[in-house]
Amino acid sequence: MKNDLNKKAEELEQTLQMQLDLAKKESEEWIKVGGVVLAGALITFATIKLLGRKKNKKTQKVLETLEKEGLLDEEIKTKLTQKNQPGFLGRLSAVLLPIVVSYGRDQLMNRLNEPKIKPEEDAK
Repeated sequence: MKNDLNKKAEELEQTLQMQLDLAKKESEEWIKVGGVVLAGALITFATIKLLGRKKNKKTQKVLETLEKEGLLDEEIKTKLTQKNQPGFLGRLSAVLLPIVVSYGRDQLMNRLNEPKIKPEEDAK
């Protein structure tokens, strides 16, 4: 009876150890995915900051002049500062972004699904 309990305890410990090892392996993959997502977010943020909309100095001067003369109201300010149509980069990113994201996701999934230990070349 005592031997049976000891064997079951050992089996349970081995099972627990296997589950912990599996959980560690899975968490490593999630950390990699999280790192890729974080890197993508940082790159996107930097790109937006670099290519973002810059203030037009001429428009700023016109707004200051109209404000000094008392002719500036919200409607005029909106018309002068509002962008009429998306620029070339806006249209290009709207087309290319889904393609790039899909390609990157496919590449990431392929790398995550690759076996860690590659078999030798057909056992020469």
